[in-house]
Amino acid sequence: MARNTGRTTQTLDRDAASVAQLVGDVQYYLAQKPRQLPSRYFYDELGSALFEAICRLPWYRITRAEMRLLAAHGRDILDRVQPLSTIVELGSGSGDKLRMLIDADRTRLSPLDVHLVDVSRGALDQSLRTLAAVDDINVISHQSAYETGLRDAVRGPHADGATLVLFLGSNIGNFDPPGAAAFLRTLRGNLCKRDALLLGADLVKPRRDLLLAYDDPLGVTAAFNRNLLVRINRELGGTFDLDAFAHRARWNARESRVEMHLVARSAQRVRIEAAQLDFRMTRGEPIWTESSYKYRPEDVVAMLETAGFRLVSQWIDDADAFALTLVSAE
Repeated sequence: MARNTGRTTQTLDRDAASVAQLVGDVQYYLAQKPRQLPSRYFYDELGSALFEAICRLPWYRITRAEMRLLAAHGRDILDRVQPLSTIVELGSGSGDKLRMLIDADRTRLSPLDVHLVDVSRGALDQSLRTLAAVDDINVISHQSAYETGLRDAVRGPHADGATLVLFLGSNIGNFDPPGAAAFLRTLRGNLCKRDALLLGADLVKPRRDLLLAYDDPLGVTAAFNRNLLVRINRELGGTFDLDAFAHRARWNARESRVEMHLVARSAQRVRIEAAQLDFRMTRGEPIWTESSYKYRPEDVVAMLETAGFRLVSQWIDDADAFALTLVSAE
């Protein structure tokens, strides 16, 4: 049976470091013009639950497109990374995609070490529940940033075989181009020549479709966005008035990205006690909370090859414009 070995990165020291990092980031990014908050802080327990709800909305098609590709090509993906002994999923979420990939050809994956890396303890717990019924896998969870979790996952002893890193859900789109390039180079630097990376990337599609995905009629994405302020109020003693901020999504065609903002409905003063931050916002002033870059298939390949990977194969869901790209670390 799948089991949690207890090897997680959730320790008192790491928690203290995480709070210190949050304080430092709030101090830095809210002082920028325009004011900003890093999207990685969306994923506390409530934020992770809201994101899982977003993935079920009819207007957010990334998850369904990626699941279709994994269902159709999972066995082919596994066949191209053999012998496979380790899977590392960065941003594990619910674990449903990983489970679908493992189920594509479970007989080829025994025994298997599975490392789950996520900043959200709730997401890790959900992934562990999803994988609990899978035989002959050893599951290790890491509550940490991607780079730290990957480094911890590949540093320990491994069975004789290759490592497959999964970076799905178009999480790469949350990095700006220089950040994405640096992140992929870091991934490549942690892998051996026999290892591989499976990257999910959302593709450019009509503006209306993109905006509905990030500003849904039910207001779930708006709640997900405002939860950033809830978290700051709860963890850092902030005084953000949730009713005083509107959710806004816009498509920036020149930069090929969807941008999410929280926009002040009125002039207001904000105090964040733990960050010793006190500032005023004018009516209509935004806080930039997320950028989600969209790609062309050839741009995804070029980005990966520039980082030192070699293309193995690419699969595209034409209905919802999404790509899975498998590359080797040769």
